[in-house]
Amino acid sequence: MADVLQAGSPEPAARHAGAPRGARIGVGAAVLAVAALLVGASATLTSLTAPAPAPARTEGSTAEVVESAALSVAEVPAFAGPIAALPVPEQTALAAAVDPCALPEVVAALGAGDDEAVIAGFGGAEPFRVAVTEDRAPCVSLDDPARTWMVVNKVRPYAPMSFRPTALALPDGVRSLSGGALHEKSATALATMAADARDAGVGEIALASGFRSYETQTDTYRSHVAGRGVEGADLVSARPGFSEHQSGFAADVVACDGGCGTLDDLAATPQGRWVHDNAWRYGWIVRYGEGMTDVTGYVPEAWHLRYIGPALAQEYHDGGWESLEEFFGLQPAPDYIG
Repeated sequence: MADVLQAGSPEPAARHAGAPRGARIGVGAAVLAVAALLVGASATLTSLTAPAPAPARTEGSTAEVVESAALSVAEVPAFAGPIAALPVPEQTALAAAVDPCALPEVVAALGAGDDEAVIAGFGGAEPFRVAVTEDRAPCVSLDDPARTWMVVNKVRPYAPMSFRPTALALPDGVRSLSGGALHEKSATALATMAADARDAGVGEIALASGFRSYETQTDTYRSHVAGRGVEGADLVSARPGFSEHQSGFAADVVACDGGCGTLDDLAATPQGRWVHDNAWRYGWIVRYGEGMTDVTGYVPEAWHLRYIGPALAQEYHDGGWESLEEFFGLQPAPDYIG
């Protein structure tokens, strides 16, 4: 703008013969007109990549100066002298959404059945959870009973309902009261947890019930119906085809001190308190917590642990979640449909 002011110096210009009187305005007024044009043309000036060189100053009439002020916006730099380009706000382009299911590491981990590597491929447990809840992970099915993130409840049965896991194992070093096995991933996790509890001086943790087949769950549920009626049975036992135990990822545990206590005894024991505080470190969560019957459909069961793997269990714990339904943004499942 300093160069523009020089172009309108106070030196008198020679009069042009026959110029209209109204055209003889002061040079200062011409400068103001030019400035007004410059302000109005700011959007155009921002697209200039380099200022035009200033022309040599020539003698001319005041009318000629006014005529110059009336030039088109594109011609303004010709007499305005060097003008710094106006700053243009920086535009940050949004990165295209990445499909996590297309990432090579995710594809490879899914093919290998490595659930923890799948979660890592998503960027961790929280990005994984968010992608699932927002339906941005079509390669992740919460209905797949072979995956640690599967969710089965009163509105989400197995398909097929007679599903049976192929990778079952007994947890090494853990007393199994019913002789039940677990999915090999959860069997290893329970063995490690029980050993650490024992080493910490907490006491013995035993497996009261692990995997149950569709047929076994049929008998279990019928026995509850016989003693409680259907409504009472539905609060404490899953119908066949709807039980977490059928996946092999669920374990009912009890505390032992020589002999072993009952399921109901666990919560008041040192083992029960330790499990409540530490099970997540080994990939387990307490599936049916206090005050969550309207969501899970079951009364609280301090003994019923569900294996979801270390990454998801830590996210579940750190986020203060109380149910898998809420964790994955699913509808509550207090009752069976139909």
